[in-house]
Amino acid sequence: MLEGRLVRLRAIENGDLLLFVKWINDPDVSFFLQFEPPMSLEDEATWYHHMLNSRDKVFAIETREGRLIGNIGLVGLDWRSRKTDIGIMIGEKDAWSQGYGTDAITVLLRYLFEELNLNRVGLYTDATNLRALRCYEKCGFVREGVVRQHRFSNGRYIDSVQMSVLRQDWEAGKGISSSDQ
Repeated sequence: MLEGRLVRLRAIENGDLLLFVKWINDPDVSFFLQFEPPMSLEDEATWYHHMLNSRDKVFAIETREGRLIGNIGLVGLDWRSRKTDIGIMIGEKDAWSQGYGTDAITVLLRYLFEELNLNRVGLYTDATNLRALRCYEKCGFVREGVVRQHRFSNGRYIDSVQMSVLRQDWEAGKGISSSDQ
């Protein structure tokens, strides 16, 4: 288990899937996600079993009190180049804008850079997702560019912002650390 100031990250479990499906099928929660609902429990179970047998890794995000509020994961882990992309979902809407996402990302970055010795962590987010952009920048991510019309959602094409944080930036203190929060 990985612990931060506000959250802890743990392995996802089969019992988490009902809540994940509830979140994914909530239009407010799924608005910025890179896939479109609806998702069934069977779809989520298929995804879960795929995750167990892949290089990708997803962690449940719990408050320090043990309440499951979201998940965060690695996508496309590349050991040779020492890099990965990440994605996060805070599914409990009353946990939005409370610092949980920032803390979860900080905990994950600390693990990726200090324990797994990765060099680069990247992500994509919708250009209109201002809350996420602020969070990622607070965690040390730098905007690298705009990927025009990167995805199609709700009848229109949406630009994405490509961002990354490098190990050298993390070590130089550009990202927040758990003790700084």
